[in-house]
Amino acid sequence: MRNQENGEEKKTSELENEIQTDFQKNMSYGDYLHLETILSSQQRLSNHHDEMLFIIIHQTSELWMKLILHELNAAIQCILQNDLEPSFKMLSRVSRIQQQLIQSWNVLTTLTPADYMQFRGKLGHSSGFQSYQNRLIEFALGQKNAHTLAVYKHQIGLSETMLKSLHEPSIYDAAITALSVHGLPINKNVLNRDLSQSYEPDLSVEEAWLTVYRNTGQYWNLYELAEKLVDIGHQQQLWRYNHMSTVERIIGHKKGTGGSSGVTYLKKVLDQSFFPELLSLRTKL
Repeated sequence: MRNQENGEEKKTSELENEIQTDFQKNMSYGDYLHLETILSSQQRLSNHHDEMLFIIIHQTSELWMKLILHELNAAIQCILQNDLEPSFKMLSRVSRIQQQLIQSWNVLTTLTPADYMQFRGKLGHSSGFQSYQNRLIEFALGQKNAHTLAVYKHQIGLSETMLKSLHEPSIYDAAITALSVHGLPINKNVLNRDLSQSYEPDLSVEEAWLTVYRNTGQYWNLYELAEKLVDIGHQQQLWRYNHMSTVERIIGHKKGTGGSSGVTYLKKVLDQSFFPELLSLRTKL
């Protein structure tokens, strides 16, 4: 019994020694994560309780979007280098992050219209429509629109970043290049298209994907890539739908704080699907 007590005292002493680490000389958890900066960034403009929810939902969403872009941009480079397999983990991660973002709308639905109206007037012209990371994600997924850059023209550095992204290959451009690299015939106009424009469906691309889906053993990596993209496109549409539904639930058909048409605009965006041939080929299989 005495030996057991001695053992417990020794463990307690070791734990105390660990706790007594001099954090003035060593990096702490809070230091590494810059928690002081992050946790002091929720500055309410009203005294209303629910404004904290509104701020944190949008801040955390932007952090998740940052990680999506980190993964998507790395996946694009892997695919362009014909190194497909590492991209699969990145794209799977993107899909999981999208699920987190979708769930965040469910949290925001606890904000009632009456509560939101207590602080909406404090938001000025700020709007989720101005989220440049969301726009960069759309660019990376192949939906590009040069007109949207006007929102950022007053921010020189950001405007340059957006313009650069507009002219870079999307992940679908990279995937189509991979089809060509693997010997599948792709229309040269598609391979040499203006990357600043949204992608338009092409019969040669659909035929190439049909060949992949009809010969999955021969083109397994391309087939795996295609299904990863379909999953991401599906999740992005679910995120859009939950966004629209949440806005409609809270403000109805009022105009957005940034001047957009609100729900009307969000419903229109739902008609813009991603990776069109990966959807249309299913009818022909």
